Amino acid sequence: MTLQIKSIDQYHEVYKKSVTDPEGFWAEQAETFTWRKKWDKVLEWEFDSPSVKWFLGGKLNITENCLDRHLETRGDQTAIIWEPNDPSEAVKTYTYKQLHKEVCRFANVLKKNGVQKGDRICFYLPMIPEMAIAVLACARIGAIHSVVFAGFSASALADRINDASCKMVLCSDGNYRGAKTVPVKAVVDEACKSTPSVETVLMYKRTETKVEWVEGRDKVWQDELEGVSDVCEAEEMDSEDTLFILYTSGSTGKPKGVQHSCGGYMVYTTFTFKNVFQYNEGDIYWCTADVGWITGHSYIVYGPLSAGATTIMSEGIPTYPDYGRFWQICDKHKVNIFYTAPTAIRALMAQGLQFVEPYSLSTLKVLGTVGEPINEEAWRWYKKHIGKDKCPIVDTWWQTETGGIMISSLAGVTPEKPTFATLPMPGIQPVLLNAEGTEIEGNDVEGFLCVKFPWPSMIRTTWGDHERCRSVYFNRFKGKYFTGDGCRRDENGMYRIIGRVDDVIIVSGHNLGTAEVENGINSHPNVVESAVVGFPHQIKGNAIYAYVIMDGVVEDEAKTRQEILEVVSKEVGPIAKPEKIQFVPGLPKTRSGKIMRRILRKIAAGEKDNFGDISTLLNPEIVEAVKEGALG
Repeated sequence: MTLQIKSIDQYHEVYKKSVTDPEGFWAEQAETFTWRKKWDKVLEWEFDSPSVKWFLGGKLNITENCLDRHLETRGDQTAIIWEPNDPSEAVKTYTYKQLHKEVCRFANVLKKNGVQKGDRICFYLPMIPEMAIAVLACARIGAIHSVVFAGFSASALADRINDASCKMVLCSDGNYRGAKTVPVKAVVDEACKSTPSVETVLMYKRTETKVEWVEGRDKVWQDELEGVSDVCEAEEMDSEDTLFILYTSGSTGKPKGVQHSCGGYMVYTTFTFKNVFQYNEGDIYWCTADVGWITGHSYIVYGPLSAGATTIMSEGIPTYPDYGRFWQICDKHKVNIFYTAPTAIRALMAQGLQFVEPYSLSTLKVLGTVGEPINEEAWRWYKKHIGKDKCPIVDTWWQTETGGIMISSLAGVTPEKPTFATLPMPGIQPVLLNAEGTEIEGNDVEGFLCVKFPWPSMIRTTWGDHERCRSVYFNRFKGKYFTGDGCRRDENGMYRIIGRVDDVIIVSGHNLGTAEVENGINSHPNVVESAVVGFPHQIKGNAIYAYVIMDGVVEDEAKTRQEILEVVSKEVGPIAKPEKIQFVPGLPKTRSGKIMRRILRKIAAGEKDNFGDISTLLNPEIVEAVKEGALG
């Protein structure tokens, strides 16, 4: 089985080996998996173009590692527990044997509908077990899955379908979200008006919501499963074949299709899952993320199942039917490892302890956070009231592009420190650079966080646009992967992420590109120009502050703000709606026309001075006007 580090001394020993002989280290980890053919070479890489290849010539199928290899030893063990949105609805469980059969059945449904190795399949599904089953079914036959969070708008969905030329869309009729039923198929229908590559829409009946039907294109998921065999041989894949594409917002309007490969991703997600969470045989593990994000891919589906774990999928939200839902589920399923976002923790903390106290939470052993740095107040509340001061907290830093956790404590093994992700995972070689690209040595320093050596689960390219991958991640600092984050290294060598340094805002743990949000705002007929920045928010960590120039005088500010929110919701999705919208006469710009977001961020955060030298701006007088109209 995959190596599991059990002491701080062992961590230092393993880490040292992993950076002095990374190829030897990762070959040892890879040996513990099922390969059809072993690799010829561990690694080939250079960061200039970039080109990174792990386990070259290795042949495998990731589902044989997530399912088939467990059948003999843990076939009757629960693989997935599904907790529905409505607590009165029955829980569903799947043993490894049952999950294997369901994955094979759905793989045969895909094949029956003409899906072949290399075809792209778009997912727009709620958190139902069929999401995990279909993801694995794609991997089983070598189709490439592209999961889109089912809260994005039709326009954002269409962009992602078109970028990958998806052949099929998997969706549901509707989605239960708290007390609401959200239409899903209707969004897909709207998106598909401008997606010529889509041949089939396969709809799972979840809510019995009335839907429009396109004959010849639309099919019912349940009907397609009738009479289908539960035997499906896994497709042999090359280690470097694409496993999935996952879109993340960039600093230009077009989303980036981050591409991950089969072999390295499998090895790294399994290794980090077992070590960060200190997963032990029989533990019940719950990550509250959606499979629409990388966290759900790596730490609900692939990592836990490859490790032979029991993983919980939850359909609902943390506030329904009340603010104790998370804790009720933890008690109900005797959860040992709980992994959630700081946003959720802050939202629940704000409600007081009345929703925590009814639950014992006595089975919890490890707590985790993901998506953004956690502030100290929330960390201490989580530690004391949820972990009862006995559970270590792993504050995990990583990205869609990294595929797996990069910097984190190992639960109960390496030291933890509030607001710090702490130490790099074995095999990860972080460096801090100054603006000129010179490495900042020693401790008690801060700079741009980069990585100087490849790791198995890293991004291989951006779908259909390799130059974009190069320019975004590898161009700024030669020979380094640039994370886009600023970082502090304390006197003990522990790392603290201090936020994005590019034009991406993290709201409730989700990356939103400023350009994508601005494009949404600018589609309002009376908007001339806009600029959005992040500002500190007590619950979300960051929220969006929009500065908007309108065509003419705004007669009714409240009405216009509402119109802009509706447009953003339609064009990008409700998650991208600005918290504050300030109408401004102009935006501070450099003489080359670049918006000075640094100034706008300071104003949004409530600062009144310390803007530096603004005399070089094209329109320095505008700073005062924007400052005067700032929203408190």
